[in-house]
Amino acid sequence: MHRPVAPVQLHPSGVGAVTGRQNGTARRDLEDRLLAGGRDLDLFGEELDRLGSSRGRRINADRESLEKGLAQLVLTLVELIRQLMERQALRRIEGGSLSADEVERLGETFMLLEQKMGELREHFELEKEDLNIDLGPLGKLL
Repeated sequence: MHRPVAPVQLHPSGVGAVTGRQNGTARRDLEDRLLAGGRDLDLFGEELDRLGSSRGRRINADRESLEKGLAQLVLTLVELIRQLMERQALRRIEGGSLSADEVERLGETFMLLEQKMGELREHFELEKEDLNIDLGPLGKLL
């Protein structure tokens, strides 16, 4: 009922169909024509080279860069949370829902957190700008 069909290459120039059952010369001519499209093959080769080089850049498994990258990510998240908490504290202060002692404690806590963040950035050789991760079309995180 169903059986395999030989592969067919169609040529827009009207040459006709060439099947896999051609003699050796016709088959070599076909292969030459398929491989003669150098422009397309060059583009394909360039794309492979580009992908190969980008893959090499993304994978960097040395211990120091992994530690630094992880520290950058964690410190970025801590900085984001700190800024959100600071904004919330300012809203509560402006709203009058905190006592003078609570305001004092919050101020001290935020100052200590900023100091500790500075120490950690220094330890991992990060600048404050390094914590502002680029989110592509969304812009900078902080």
